[in-house]
Amino acid sequence: MKKIVIIGSVWPEPNSTAAGQRMMQIITFFKKLDFQITFTSIASFSDYSVDLDVLNVKTVEIELNNNSFDSFIKSENPTIVLFDRFMTEEQFGWRVSENCPNSIKILDSEDLHFLREARFQCFKQQIACETKHLQNEIAKREIASIYRCDLTLIISKFEYDLLVNTFSIPTKLLYYIPMIYEEMEENTFENYPKFEERNHFFSIGNFYHQPNWDAVLQLKNTFWPLIRKQLPKAEIHIYGAYLPEKAKQLHNEKEGFIIKGRADDSSTIFKKYKVLLAPLPYGAGIKGKLIESMLFGTPNVTTKIGAEGMQNNLNWNGFIEENPVEFAEKAVLLYTNIHTWKQSQVNGLKIINTTFNKVNFEKEFAEQIGYLIINLENHRSQNFMGQILNHHTLKSTMYMSKWIEEKNSNKKTPNSK
Repeated sequence: MKKIVIIGSVWPEPNSTAAGQRMMQIITFFKKLDFQITFTSIASFSDYSVDLDVLNVKTVEIELNNNSFDSFIKSENPTIVLFDRFMTEEQFGWRVSENCPNSIKILDSEDLHFLREARFQCFKQQIACETKHLQNEIAKREIASIYRCDLTLIISKFEYDLLVNTFSIPTKLLYYIPMIYEEMEENTFENYPKFEERNHFFSIGNFYHQPNWDAVLQLKNTFWPLIRKQLPKAEIHIYGAYLPEKAKQLHNEKEGFIIKGRADDSSTIFKKYKVLLAPLPYGAGIKGKLIESMLFGTPNVTTKIGAEGMQNNLNWNGFIEENPVEFAEKAVLLYTNIHTWKQSQVNGLKIINTTFNKVNFEKEFAEQIGYLIINLENHRSQNFMGQILNHHTLKSTMYMSKWIEEKNSNKKTPNSK
């Protein structure tokens, strides 16, 4: 029986985050390959965590800096261990290597954290993000994690090229697989609400994610006043999980700026509004909200960062603008011009069927997994840097973790007199 143990940074919440949707796609993929799946995490379950038991996925709660994980992973003896984000590889990768040295280690990067952090810092300083800004502390940790693993899944073609061309990561260690979907029929949108049946603008995004919050602030202070001036009866509705108090305070009905909070069913939300606004000032990876705008036939206006890694030289399903005035003009055009709106729907469908078509990825990814299962030793022999990093990480991280274990153990044990 082929087994995969997934070590998640959190329990998947596909209705709250794009990362949750990505994880469910990975789980579905390995189920198709007849893997027995165990999902683990040190995080607490939330009210919005998906019920993995329904999918026949075993769930196990694990602890950080606790040797109980050693016994667990030995008993599982998985074919593959998949780390959700590089932080979980840092925490548990050395334990996997020590207890299950023949398990394939796969890192799902979700997006490049060091890229997002560099852009965030440059955004705060209002300076252009250059290569020197990418060489930050997180980059050193994240790229070391990539080398320590046998394969890293990259969600964005832009980020794949960045790792190869700027950081000289061997291509054999990387695998580009974006969010993937069934091919859409040309008549998909015929049964969806029409242009005349939709009203208002909207924005959506998990408020735990800092770029989403900064995008809302930019909408409130810059973009929306320009749009509202031309469309005084229009409103913008702001959706997002984990709504903070500071976001609630932006609610202003006179300005048509309406804070809605969590969307229980994003498909319903996308289908009822006319235009999505996503002025993302920084970020990384693939933006789930923009994919959903294509899937549900809702044109959008976004920024270069928002559309990054998605367009693939095709016409965008709306407009990509940086200048606030141009952004507002294009938003008004989409909202008022039925021809432009409908053509944008068609453009989005083409992007899904070209860039994110499941048919283009699943077979080759399955073949890559099969190759690693058979040729793991040879594959690792070509990654000497990974061997070096695994050796030193095993020593340094192992002793630090064992020291913490001992410290925690002493706290639990009363001093004898």
